[in-house]
Amino acid sequence: MLVWLADWLGEYVRAFKVFNYITLRAVLACLTSLGIALVLGPWVIRKLTELKVGQAVRNDGPQTHLVKAGTPTMGGSLILLSITITTLLWAQLDNKYVWLLLAVLLGTGAIGFIDDWKKVVHKNPKGLSARAKMIGQSVIAIGAGVYLIGTASLPTSTELIVPFFKNVVYPFGAIGFCVLTYFVIVGTSNAVNLTDGLDGLAALPTVLVAAALAIFAYVAGHAVFSKYLALPFIPGAHEVVVFCAAICGACLGFLWFNAYPAQVFMGDVGALALGAALGTVAVIVRQEIVLFIMGGLFVMEALSVMLQVASFKLTGRRVFRMAPLHHHYELKGWKETQVVVRFWIITMMLVLAGLSTLKLR
Repeated sequence: MLVWLADWLGEYVRAFKVFNYITLRAVLACLTSLGIALVLGPWVIRKLTELKVGQAVRNDGPQTHLVKAGTPTMGGSLILLSITITTLLWAQLDNKYVWLLLAVLLGTGAIGFIDDWKKVVHKNPKGLSARAKMIGQSVIAIGAGVYLIGTASLPTSTELIVPFFKNVVYPFGAIGFCVLTYFVIVGTSNAVNLTDGLDGLAALPTVLVAAALAIFAYVAGHAVFSKYLALPFIPGAHEVVVFCAAICGACLGFLWFNAYPAQVFMGDVGALALGAALGTVAVIVRQEIVLFIMGGLFVMEALSVMLQVASFKLTGRRVFRMAPLHHHYELKGWKETQVVVRFWIITMMLVLAGLSTLKLR
C-alpha cells in the first residue's frame, strides 16, 4: 500500500522514488513488524490471559516445566498479525508470490489456531485430530504447488537445484514438483512446530533461516546477480525479501516476550504457519536442499520424534530419554537456557553453511 503511495508521490517529489529499492523496503519491513510486535505484545498477552488461554504441561516431561502451566499460549497470532500488516504495507501487492505467501501463512495459521483453541479453551488434550490437521496442511501445500506450476514463466522456476554443484539441476514435471512442494511445506511446518518446546527455541532459528532465505530471494530475483552466482533467475522473487524481513522483525519482537522465562508461548498458530512460510519461500527461490541444511535444527527435532516412535513400536525401547530432542538434553541435565543457546549456535553455523552455497559451486 505504501509503495503505491510512494510511486504516486514520486511523480511530484523525486525523493519518494527511493522506496522502489527493495533493500530499503526490507529494512523498513523488519523495523515495522518489530515495532508492531513490541507495541501490541503486552495487549495480546493481557487478552490471552483474560481468555484463560493457558499452556498445559505434560507431567512426564522435565519437572522444571511444571511452573509454566497456565502461561498464555497462542502468541503466534501476534507474529502473524505483524507479518501480515507489514507485508501489506511494504510489499508490491501486484506480486504473485506475496499473495501466495500470505495465503500459506494465514491458512496454516488458521489450522494451528483451531488446534490450540481446542486444546486450551475446550480442554481437549488432542486438539485438532492429526488426520484433520494433515488434510488441511496437504490442501494448502498442494494448492501452493499447483499455483506455482500454473504461473511459472521460466523452466528454472520448477527445477531442483543441487547446492555446491554449478550445473546439477533436476527438472520436474507438474506432479513431481507438487510432490516436492508438499513434502517441503508440510515437513517444515511440522518440524518447526516440534521445535517450539522451550522458551525462545524456535523464534531465533526462524529469524536466522528467514534472513538467509531473504538473501537467496534477492539474488534469485536479480537477473545480473543470479547469473553471476549461477543461481536460477526467478522473476518477481525479489519481493519475497520483504516478506522474509517481516518474519524476522515479527519473530524478534515476539522473542522479547518469549525469552526465558516466557510471558507467552507461540503455540501451533505461530509454529505451523512460520514453518510453512519458510518452506514456501524455499520452494519459490528453488533452494529446498539449502533449507534442509540451514534448518538442520528443525530436521533434527523432527527426526528425533520419528526415531523415537519407530523404535518404541518396533522394539519397545526408546532411543532418547524423551522426544523431541531438546527434552532429551534437558533430562540429561542441561538447563533450559543452555539447550536454547546451544541450539541457537548450531543454527547459526548451519545457516552459514547454507549461505556458503551461494559461491561454493
